[in-house]
Amino acid sequence: MTPDEFITRYEQALASQEWEMVEPLIHENSSVTFSNGQIHRGKGAVEKAFRTNFDLIKEEEYAMSDLHWVLKNETFAICTFVYHWSGVINRKPASGSGRGTSSLVKEGEAWQLVAEHLGPNS
Repeated sequence: MTPDEFITRYEQALASQEWEMVEPLIHENSSVTFSNGQIHRGKGAVEKAFRTNFDLIKEEEYAMSDLHWVLKNETFAICTFVYHWSGVINRKPASGSGRGTSSLVKEGEAWQLVAEHLGPNS
């Protein structure tokens, strides 16, 4: 798998709203910062945060665009992107978007997300 293929798989896994699809893509020492400023460190904390979002947002659609590779080599890759999501929260339509940065590391033959920071569009 290449970093580009990883991002496609990650986007699809998030859109599935199933942790079991996302889990193999997350590094044990991962750190994810959501756009509200909450930081989730370690795979267990990331799992809890993602499961909470999956439970909260029903019928979610998630997409990444404007992908730009800052660095990409044999074992490490960093990309920036724009993200959009929409779904239903408490029976009401909801949506959001922003900019993100993902850092990937290659462990053996598999690429994994080691850090992600999501922020506003500004």
